[in-house]
Amino acid sequence: MIPIIGLVVGIVLGIIFQPDVPAALQPYLPIAIIAAMDAMFGAFRAWLEGRFSDRVFVVSFFSNVLIAALIVWVGDQIGVGSQLSTGVVVVLSIRIFTNVAAIRRAIFHA
Repeated sequence: MIPIIGLVVGIVLGIIFQPDVPAALQPYLPIAIIAAMDAMFGAFRAWLEGRFSDRVFVVSFFSNVLIAALIVWVGDQIGVGSQLSTGVVVVLSIRIFTNVAAIRRAIFHA
């Protein structure tokens, strides 16, 4: 229940204050969001399967975001940032859809 309350409070605060993302960080925000979603869906899948660990979730959450941002940053440095961004989005999206399929099977037994 606490994570749901935290999510709702975060969304409400974001709507109220409408924070600006610095221009230098804007290319990394979509990647960070997708990496965080991958960790959250993986955690939900693990919870449904009875093998959730909060430590694994926290490490996965932050490492996914940092590694994805690092890959995009390296791509920007060598001039292929958009191609590496696309690669990161594709790989993490595949992981998200895999986790969602497992969640669907666990919930609906189908």
